[in-house]
This record gives sequence, structure tokens and C-alpha cells, in this order.
Amino acid sequence: MKLPDAISYEQAAGMMLKGMTVEYLLHRTFKLQKGMNTLIHAAAGGIGLIACQWANHIGANVIGTVGSKDKAELAKANGCHHTILYRDEDFVAKVKEITGGKLCEVVYDGVGKATFPKSLDCIKPLGMFASFGNASGSIEAFNINLLQQKGSLFCTRPTLNTYAAKREDLLSIANNLFNVVASGKVKIPINQKYALKDAQQAHRDLEARKTTGSTVLLP
Repeated sequence: MKLPDAISYEQAAGMMLKGMTVEYLLHRTFKLQKGMNTLIHAAAGGIGLIACQWANHIGANVIGTVGSKDKAELAKANGCHHTILYRDEDFVAKVKEITGGKLCEVVYDGVGKATFPKSLDCIKPLGMFASFGNASGSIEAFNINLLQQKGSLFCTRPTLNTYAAKREDLLSIANNLFNVVASGKVKIPINQKYALKDAQQAHRDLEARKTTGSTVLLP
């Protein structure tokens, strides 16, 4: 992709995969709209912080799960209206409380095994479960009738490679991302920078869940 003048190399390094993932999730997998309720798991992560900002920009009611109070504050500073400490709180009960029992039109889940199938209980009938990652392990095979029992739900496992397989789609996704970042509506938080020689430590910190936002390796 050719970078516009308004996008720096560090921004691009920290946002292309994550930002383009958020673009297709919010605009193509399920078209999030103003006034909708959405649950974003791992709201303080690299994808989560971009997704919260963009969903807030759209006008959705943004609910996010996080692992600590510090991460809750970070998510709120990036457009998340309601945070749930998933280690201490039942996120299904909290979603019901926050939405007044209406539940969410869509759940965006990059966590996987640890949040399934409870995520389905956060979705209103005919809503969407978009499972785009498996940080806690892959979701195991399940009886598809579960989707019927939970309210005729839709469930998908999308990937950026599929959505951006055609050149024109790649350009469309990237340009939407460039535009929203250049406008200042979505900022790219690069919260960790490591020298390339310290890549091993960067991986250790990522694995230990010590990182937030984007991590960039600098030569």
C-alpha cells in the first residue's frame, strides 16, 4: 500500500493488520450502526483499542472486557463506554445489566476458547458472533443447534486474507482506515517500542500480557 502523507511509518507499522481487521469487522462482517450495542473482548489490546475508538465514532454503545483496572481506564480513554473486569465479574450478567436486558447486536471476539460459549448469551436474537481470533485457544467443535437455542444467531470466523483477497477490496479497506486515522477520529496507540535486537523480550512481554495497544520493533 502507498502511505498517504498524513500517516507515519510508525503508525503504519502499528496499524495495518489490526486496523484493517477492525475495518472489515465493523463495516463488512457486521455493519455496526449508531445506537447498536456491541461487546468487544480484550478491549485494551491492539485490535481492541482501535475497535473501541472506531465503534464509538460510529455511534455504537461500546462494551469491553478487560483484565485489569489499568486496562479498563485505557479502554475508556479510547472510546469504550462500559468496561467489564472479566476476571472478577460475570461478563454475561454485566452485559445484561448495562443494556437493560436488550443484549448486543454483535460480539467481536478475538479471545476464543475462554469466552465461548458465554459470548452467545450476550447477543440478542438474530445477532452476530464474530470470532476473529483465538488468543486463549481455538473454539472446539460445537453443536450448531446451540445457535438456534440462543436466538437464531449468526456465527462467523472471518479472516482479513479473505476480505482483502481482491485488490480493489484491499484498497477499499486500507483507504477507509487511512481516512479515519488521518481525520483523528481513530488514533493508533503505539505503547511499546523495542529495538529489533530485543524482539525476544517483546514476545515475552506480549505473552505475559504486559503490553497494550500496538508494539513496534525499530531497527
